[in-house]
Amino acid sequence: MATRLTAERVRSDVDVLSRAGLDLEEFLAEATDSVGRAVPWVAACLGTHDPDSHLLTSARKYGYLSEVNSHDHEFGLVEYGGVEPTAFTELAASPVPAAGVHLAHDGDVERSTRMDTFMRPFFGFGDEARVVFRDDGRTWGGMALFRGPDDAPFAAEDVAFLATLSTPFARGVRVGMLARVARTAPVAGPTGPAVVIVGADDQVLQMTAGAQEWIGRMAVVPASADPYSPVSGLVGAARRYARGETTTPPRARVRTADGLWLVLHASALTGLGDRAGEVVVTIEEARPPEIVALVVAAFGLTPRERDVTQLVLQGVDTKEIGSTLHLSAYTVQDHLRSVFEETGVGPIAVLASPGSTSTSTCRG
Repeated sequence: MATRLTAERVRSDVDVLSRAGLDLEEFLAEATDSVGRAVPWVAACLGTHDPDSHLLTSARKYGYLSEVNSHDHEFGLVEYGGVEPTAFTELAASPVPAAGVHLAHDGDVERSTRMDTFMRPFFGFGDEARVVFRDDGRTWGGMALFRGPDDAPFAAEDVAFLATLSTPFARGVRVGMLARVARTAPVAGPTGPAVVIVGADDQVLQMTAGAQEWIGRMAVVPASADPYSPVSGLVGAARRYARGETTTPPRARVRTADGLWLVLHASALTGLGDRAGEVVVTIEEARPPEIVALVVAAFGLTPRERDVTQLVLQGVDTKEIGSTLHLSAYTVQDHLRSVFEETGVGPIAVLASPGSTSTSTCRG
C-alpha cells in the first residue's frame, strides 16, 4: 500500500474524474491508471454490470490482460456458473464492497475455484483483489486487480482502500452511461431473430445472422474483452438458474459500441433428450422504458424528466416532444438541460435549438 498522502491523492483524483462528465472509456482508463499509484497491479479488468441482475454487460482490460488471450468466454462461465465469497454477485450484496482472494482464504488461494481453475492456469496470477461499484444500494460494475506469483499479495489496507473507491467509481460509470450521445441517425439493427444456442459443453452450436451482428456491435473499445463475454456470463447464470440455485431468470441490458441498447435473455433447455443441457440466448433491441428505468435509477429523475428522456430515447424531435407532453420547445430544452446537469454530463448535442424540429438521439 502506498503512503497515506498518495492514497488520499488517488482517492481525490478518482472523485474528480467521476464528476468530470467523461465518456465511460475515458473515465475507466484514467481512474484505473490512477488506482495503480496507490495499489500497484500487473493487470486489471473492469466490467459494467446491469444494476438489477448484476450480470456483466461489458468489460475492459488493462496491463498484462490486454496483451494476452484472456479466455473471455471461459471467464463468464466460471464467474457466473458458480458462487464463491469473492464473486462479483456476492460482493454486490456484501456489507463491504471489496475483497482480496488471499485474505478471504487465509493465504490458500487455491481454495478459490476461480483462481485455481482459471486465473492461475491461464495467467499465473498470484492474487486478486476486487471492488464493486456501488451507490445507493445499486451496483453498476466492478474492478479486479491482479498481482504476479512473485508479488506480495494484496494486504488488508489495500482492500480497505479499494472499498473507499466504490462510490466514486459507481458515479463515474453512471455519468458515463449518458456521456456518449449519438450525433448521427441510429444504425438500423438486423432483421429476423437474434438467437444463440450453446451446447452442454458450453460451445456455440448455432447462431443466427442477427445474433452475430448484434454481438459484433457490442465490442466497445479495441482493448475491451470479447463482446461475447456478456453472453457467456448469461449462459453460466442460466445453468445456475436451471439447478435451482437462483430464483431470477438471467437478463441483462447491454449497450452496443454505436450506442443502441439491447436486452439479452438466457434459458436452459430441459427434457429434450440429447439436447438437454443446451442454453438459448435471445437478443433484442431494448424498449425505451427499460432504458429510462436505468437512467431513473442512476440519477433519480423527476416524472417529467423521465417522460422527456423516454421520448428522446425513441428519437422523437423537440417539437413533437413538446406537442406530446403539452410543453413548449423551450420547456423541453429546460428539462433536457436539467437531466444532463444532474448527471454531470453538461451541455451536449442532444439540446436542439428552440425552433429546431429535430433533437439528436440519445442512445447511450
